[in-house]
Formats: sequence, structure tokens, C-alpha cells
Amino acid sequence: MPEGATGFASGHMSAATLDSATYPLPAPAFQSGESAVAVARKRGQVGVVFSYRNRDPWSCSPPTTFPSLNILAVDTSGEACSVALLTGTELRQRLVREPRRHGELVLTMMDRLLAEAGIGLTRLDALAFGRGPGSFTGVRIAASVVQGAAYGADLPVVPVSTLTALAQGYFRSRGVCRVLAALDARMGELYWGPYQFGDGDLMQAAGVEEVASPEAVALPADGDWSGVGSGWATYGDVLRGRLGSRLLAVTPDALCEARDVAVLAAAELAQGHWVTAEQARPVYLRERVTAG
Repeated sequence: MPEGATGFASGHMSAATLDSATYPLPAPAFQSGESAVAVARKRGQVGVVFSYRNRDPWSCSPPTTFPSLNILAVDTSGEACSVALLTGTELRQRLVREPRRHGELVLTMMDRLLAEAGIGLTRLDALAFGRGPGSFTGVRIAASVVQGAAYGADLPVVPVSTLTALAQGYFRSRGVCRVLAALDARMGELYWGPYQFGDGDLMQAAGVEEVASPEAVALPADGDWSGVGSGWATYGDVLRGRLGSRLLAVTPDALCEARDVAVLAAAELAQGHWVTAEQARPVYLRERVTAG
């Protein structure tokens, strides 16, 4: 099997697939057989500074300082099925909007992205996925696909909040530093989380992620904020009424994308935050409320 082959199933790719710009790849940055955590510790990649803002919606400029990690990220939590490959300072992505075909397309997208880069699973430092909240079926697809690949290649897994990734994407595309991420959770509720710009050009939680009605979600105590995500399309009137003049802008049609999952996962992995394949599970939020 050639270096770029992964053994994932192949299938038909829709014409709706969108590819990012590609760049020459750096040489492998770790020795065969080294664990991702050992590599991160050896490189001293704690407090790494990221800078990848770019208004081109399908590519990211190389960051000023970036951990030289190879991470394959998957997100199928919403309308889009996306796969991103971070290799050092370069980021590639495939994205398609076909909500009912995520399970059919995601393995092929992973396979082709790795093949384009000329690397296989064994040259990755980790796998990452959008762990939720989001579509129950979609989140399970990403978790199971990444879990299976991680088992086969003996790789660590970095689960990433889809709300955080949504906020990260809004910062990347618009430079917005205070974000209220909201996804429609159905049944009159929102998946909700506040985020603000933090160290390393990364969005950080400014409160607790929750599922609640738009009348009950916890609002930040002060400051001006911008809204992003499908929850603003469904419950925007209620949320606007509660925030008043503190709400600067709203972008309800933004999507969670795997490239933002990959960037957030790199920061987590560099600090030794990861789980085993067996521990890679979805987070639904609503399940947490029911259990309580």
C-alpha cells in the first residue's frame, strides 16, 4: 500500500465538495514509534502561539508560531461533513453540505485528504473530532469513525467542543473576540456557550456550555458580544431582546468546521490533553441534564 493510502472505504464524492488551498508539506517531525505525548513534551509545546486568521473562507495562512504536529480532524455534528489535516504549519480541508450522507462520505474524505498530503495514519500524532453538542446521529458518526481509526493506528484522540470550534471559526473569519455560540437543540432549547479571545489566538470558554431555553441561557454579565450559529436563526428575537445594545452582530448560518477542530486539538495535544480510543465519546449536553 502506498504511503498516502489509509485503507478507508472509497465512494462517490459530490460536486459540492470544497477543497482548501494546498502547500508543500514539511518533513515528518517525529521518530517512528514515538507517542504523540512524548513528541509534544520533547518539543516543549505548552503555551504555543497560534495565528491563522484569514478572510479567505477555504484556506488558512501559515501561523507565526505553530506546534509541528500532524492531526486529522473530523466534524459531522451539523449540516456540513468536514475533514481537515493539519501538518505542521499547513492546513487542508474538505467540506461538503450533504447532511444525510455524512456516514457515507466521511471515510472517503479522510482517505483522499491523507493521500493528497502523501501521508498515512501512522504518521499522524493524533486524531480529533467534534465531540458535540449537535445532531445526535452526526456526533456519533464522527466519534465512531475516529474511534475506529485510532484503535487501528494506536493513536490518541482529542475530542473538541463543537461550540468552541464554531466560535473559533467566527474569530478566524471575522476577527470577533467575544462570541455567543448557539445551536438549535430542538424542543424549544439551545446548545449555548460564551467564548472570548484568549492566549494564542484561541477562543476560550467564558462560561459554561449548557442546553436551555433561550429565555434561560446564562448571559455574560457585561461587555459587547456577537452571535453565531443556527440557534440565532431560530431564537434570535428572544436573545436579541435579552441582550439589547450589547449584541453587535449575528451570523446564524456559520458552520462548525474540521479545520477549527484541528487547530483547537493541536493546542490541547501540545499540553498533553487527550484520551484513548476507548474513551473517545460524544458529548450531547442534553444527556447530561437528563442524568442530573
